[in-house]
Amino acid sequence: MVNSDEPVDLAHLHPAAQQIARLPDAERLRYVRADRWIGYPRANEALERLETLLAWPSKQRMPNLLLIGPTNNGKSMIVEKFRRSHPPVSHPDREEFPVLVVQMPSEPSVGRFYTALLAALGAPLRARYRVAELEQLVLRLLRSAGVRMLVIDELHNVLGGRGDTRREFLNLLRYLGNELRIPLIAVGTRDAYLAIRSDDQLENRFAPLPLPRWEADADARSLLASFAASFPLHRPSPIASAEMAAYLFTRSEGTIGELTHLLTDAAVAAIESGEEAINQRTLGLAPYAGPSERRRQFERELT
Repeated sequence: MVNSDEPVDLAHLHPAAQQIARLPDAERLRYVRADRWIGYPRANEALERLETLLAWPSKQRMPNLLLIGPTNNGKSMIVEKFRRSHPPVSHPDREEFPVLVVQMPSEPSVGRFYTALLAALGAPLRARYRVAELEQLVLRLLRSAGVRMLVIDELHNVLGGRGDTRREFLNLLRYLGNELRIPLIAVGTRDAYLAIRSDDQLENRFAPLPLPRWEADADARSLLASFAASFPLHRPSPIASAEMAAYLFTRSEGTIGELTHLLTDAAVAAIESGEEAINQRTLGLAPYAGPSERRRQFERELT
């Protein structure tokens, strides 16, 4: 371990990380393992688009957005970052939700979706509602709660429903947009795009914003430099070179969630080993296994 009594040059870190780097190892490890926001161009573009839509004046046909990308590539983190920027507001007689986020049920149906909306609003749930009753109740509560944007995460779950159920839900999206006159934000994998594309009217209403897999380009190296400056390690982490970027994005298979997992494991190893930097040694010590490796391990255990 680095002797805590010795002065350590922390100029390679962001100011917030410099403060954490002066704390005991246990607190540094807790910080390393916690979620953190690392901005990058496509995420910032998504946040700007969401801000623009939130401020859009109400009209009959509101613009909508489809945030689409591979699993574990930062979609939900962007949504959560935006939601936290517009938190609920408490009034004496009600709770106001500028941005309401709901997850598409794994078994899609109109009734289950309405129930999920009620739960997101914190409304008490009665044992039995007819769909028509649910619909009117949800619309009334969404309006009284001042919802200005509805975000539907995991929209690709729609494809898990039967054909008639799928069509019914896609019709519901059009209905909600028309009735509430607020922007709808759909979030999901490529299957979410396929679901929207199956309906010509919805395809015209939802502008896609893809979050593709990462490649080892200049944006990727900038992202790695931001990661290196955010981990409270006492020595610089040389991970923003072209060679390291190629290695890291190959090993993490091009998604930011997997990259975060890999770098977090390496940062923990850096603190516990006393190396105090993410480098080839601590990346080798990291217990991380990529998606393909995890699948192979699982398949080996089954045979």
